[in-house]
Amino acid sequence: MAKTKKGLILGLLVLCITAMISCKDIIVSEPEENLNVQDFEAAWKRIKDVYPYLGFKKINWDSIYSVYRPLAEAAQGDDFYLVLRDFLAELKDGHVYYRTKGGGETYPYYPQRHFKDRHAYSPFVVRKYFDRELRLTESSTTEYEILPGNIGYAFLSDFHKNYLTDEFPAVLEYLKETKGLILDIRQKRGGNYNNIEAVVTRFLSGPLVRNDAYTMGLKWVLPPFQPAGPFQYTKPVVVLINGSTFSAGEFTTEILKQLPNVTAVGDTTGGGSVGGGDESLYHLPSGKSISIGFIDFRRYDDLPWEWLGVPPDIRVVQTEEDILAGRDKQLEFAIEMLK
Repeated sequence: MAKTKKGLILGLLVLCITAMISCKDIIVSEPEENLNVQDFEAAWKRIKDVYPYLGFKKINWDSIYSVYRPLAEAAQGDDFYLVLRDFLAELKDGHVYYRTKGGGETYPYYPQRHFKDRHAYSPFVVRKYFDRELRLTESSTTEYEILPGNIGYAFLSDFHKNYLTDEFPAVLEYLKETKGLILDIRQKRGGNYNNIEAVVTRFLSGPLVRNDAYTMGLKWVLPPFQPAGPFQYTKPVVVLINGSTFSAGEFTTEILKQLPNVTAVGDTTGGGSVGGGDESLYHLPSGKSISIGFIDFRRYDDLPWEWLGVPPDIRVVQTEEDILAGRDKQLEFAIEMLK
């Protein structure tokens, strides 16, 4: 019994000593180094060095530094993310985002045209105009079918990965005997350049000069687009766009608008032309990352569609109230054009 008590006391003593050592370690350990200022400095310099639209947007980047440097110095803990968010939002660029260590992407800014039109489209309302179920590609990124009157329809929801490169040929094959085609790229954000080319080259009847692009002020030298695929769709085409059409969707629209058989209908797109892809991701000293584009893509009038967007050939305003009433006026207009 005595031995048991003695062992118990000894065990408790060991536990207490261990706890004291652990507490001591916690108390005397140096706090993790605060890299907020270093992160801010690196982010500010990266943007100054590579971002192509500071002048175009008339952003005084030195003044931005004066405002946000003190805020970065004063930020404690996760408060720095709020500073970083507001700082990056000054670029007013829907492509810009920041990422935490192992975290997701946070976009500090969305174009106002996106907010205006984000509920001014509904796939459920669109389906009311068909007398059959719409088809889906294997990736479920393209919805397509033939409307009454032999009018083709394809909603392109995603330009990422190789979805359209792999699947658009079969979509167009199904729709090739239609007398006209509606390409719906409303509600579209970002994607892969290869997918853009996979779409636009199927509508060309001959070579088409590419729109200009610049990196660090140097103009790209690129060959023209060439017709591709087993056949070219040269019958009338209507491209539906709105304020939520963005990035790759805008790029596709701007190229197709140059063709005589294509008409863009709807409203001006969101306005996001800066490029860079995965190479836009820049790692800050703390391990956080920011994505800052560095390629300046231009419309065919030599203006960027950044901020400006791509305007329709025919403007048809559509509101959330129209959708709630079960009407898609932009789609209706396109159908009437192609009848």
